[in-house]
Amino acid sequence: MAVKMRLQRHGSKKRPFYFIVVADGRSPRDGKFIQKLGTYNPLTVPATVQVDRQKALDWLQKGAQPTDTVRRILSFKGVLYLKHLLRGVSMGLFDEATAMEKFTKWSVEHDAQVAKRQSANKKARMDRSVPVVKKVEVAAPVAEAQEEAPADAPATEETPTEE
Repeated sequence: MAVKMRLQRHGSKKRPFYFIVVADGRSPRDGKFIQKLGTYNPLTVPATVQVDRQKALDWLQKGAQPTDTVRRILSFKGVLYLKHLLRGVSMGLFDEATAMEKFTKWSVEHDAQVAKRQSANKKARMDRSVPVVKKVEVAAPVAEAQEEAPADAPATEETPTEE
């Protein structure tokens, strides 16, 4: 039996919401599943993802194959990196404490980058929502403009018109 980690669509028309599930590869997309691992909401900015890392890691180690989208989500959440580090531990390249130290360092850096992107996005949304008010200078009345004319400027006289 081929086990897949995939998205199961919920939500209404044009308003998708997904469960991340482990299911038999032969079952329909929204059909029977083995276990629910988390949720994914692509409508929020940035997309909201909640995944149980330990369950996902256990299924990956058992041989479950994630779909492309789920692979990307698991990579974003660090599950694939954690699997990579634990494989290094099993091969004897380093001990488990070093692996967890590397993962926590990556997790802190990743969380800082995500927070930075979220704040930049929030600032951009605020900039778009605030209307720009332009100052319009009112022209001085004509009488004041003539009074401000320099004294050495020739005065304009009206020329008589022929009748």
